[in-house]
Amino acid sequence: MRQLFVPYVLKDCETKAHLLVTLQPQLQTGQCCCNRNRHRDCRTLFHVALAQPRAESTKIEWHPYRAAFGRASYLALMVCWRAGKCGLNYTVNAQSERLEQLNRRIDEAEADLVELTQSLIRLPTVNPPGDGYADMCDFLDARLSKNSFSIERVRATDALGDSDQYPRWNIIARHDGRGKGECVHFNSHTDVVDVGDGWTVDPFAGVVRDGKIFGRGACDMKGGLAASIVAAECFIQTYPDYNGAVEISGTCDEESGGFGGVAYLAEKGWFNPARVQHVIIPEPLNKDRICLGHRGVLWSEIETYGHIAHGSMPFLGDCAVRHMGAVIDEFEKDLFPALAQKRTAMPVVPDGARQSTMNINSIHGGLAEPSADYTGLPSALVPDRCRMVVDRRFLMEETLEEVRAELVQLLQKIGDQRENFRYEIRELFSVLPTMAEHDAPVVKAVAGAIRNEMGCEPAYVVSPGTYDQKHIDRIGKLKNCIAYGPGILDLAHQPDEYIGIQDMLDSAKVMAQSLVTLLSAK
Repeated sequence: MRQLFVPYVLKDCETKAHLLVTLQPQLQTGQCCCNRNRHRDCRTLFHVALAQPRAESTKIEWHPYRAAFGRASYLALMVCWRAGKCGLNYTVNAQSERLEQLNRRIDEAEADLVELTQSLIRLPTVNPPGDGYADMCDFLDARLSKNSFSIERVRATDALGDSDQYPRWNIIARHDGRGKGECVHFNSHTDVVDVGDGWTVDPFAGVVRDGKIFGRGACDMKGGLAASIVAAECFIQTYPDYNGAVEISGTCDEESGGFGGVAYLAEKGWFNPARVQHVIIPEPLNKDRICLGHRGVLWSEIETYGHIAHGSMPFLGDCAVRHMGAVIDEFEKDLFPALAQKRTAMPVVPDGARQSTMNINSIHGGLAEPSADYTGLPSALVPDRCRMVVDRRFLMEETLEEVRAELVQLLQKIGDQRENFRYEIRELFSVLPTMAEHDAPVVKAVAGAIRNEMGCEPAYVVSPGTYDQKHIDRIGKLKNCIAYGPGILDLAHQPDEYIGIQDMLDSAKVMAQSLVTLLSAK
């Protein structure tokens, strides 16, 4: 029996209907399917009469509604009416046997998906400093080349962080279809943050427990990388006659800004809109959400200066740490309250990030930290310099010039009021806010796949922090880019980080179905 899922909304109705059309040789009454039983607010089931095939159009009528179909085979319509939904606009979206075959392939690949994710976790690509990038490229090369992907490895020579000890290696795999068409690119970063304390499992063992895979990077974002690989492979097996191309990249250094990864590739033209038209980044934003972009960021370093002296006679010196204390006091009294009042229309999650924020990332004052093998006491000195790094996140409603001016004006104000206040401010890097349009092709394709696979409307969100979309937009000039992938954002960088296996399967189906739409697979 072949099933076609058809969301069919009748004109002039007061409720929304989801119809399951079942092609079968004779009329059989059926139970409410309601888009795979995913809706829980079903109220009434209507069974509609059999429509016999006719030479002209076939009409199926029931009171008080009417629907018209073209030439029909034997049809049994099972209609689940949902209460409280108004305004109907009817779109037909038939799910073919091939699409069902695609989903079956992904389900059958569950063991492979789990093993692939475990293997990725077991490669400890910790950044900084940038361990294991070459090993990761070797692994991905072996996996994807055996599935007819052509492979390119790119070292970000002389990029920020690149060295002979820690070379910044990236990999781009490409599979070309049988005909000309557009290119869909899945980009995943391969680096992970440091482990930290508080783990109850080995962070690099890939432990499977209770339907979850645990490990550093499981959620952010090796689970997403694995899901995109399985999605692409199953799509290619199911639609060998597709037009266009599928690319998968594993890039380094996202956790430290992405300058040795996506930024370098974008500068070299790998994300030029002439060769890549759609980008999906499988970051862990939850499987029913589409991340359109992110807030802006400005990192600055503030350094205050004093005068060194003996610690027993601080009155002969000038403490740079105390000057920095005045800066922090001004942050607390004026800047932080002012930032809390700035709100955005961007759908940033969580809600606390819908305002402007600033984090004091680090403070270093006085003597340098001694080496780990030093067992003595520090010397008695008045610190003559103090450095602080601040991480300012800003909104589309703000300009970068305004954000820069905030800190400059605050420091000038302190200088007018405080004796011997000397300072420097240096910009470390900045990124403008970005947000893809709701009607961008990749957004519409992924949204349709979420509706079809999960039976719900996708949530459109914006990330509180930046990710590699910033480079694809800013350097590559490619706007048709989103983040979509499995995993819970709050678990990123946490001890006992994990990814749900079912989440990966569901997201893989969404990604694969998006390929069907974007590459016009027949």
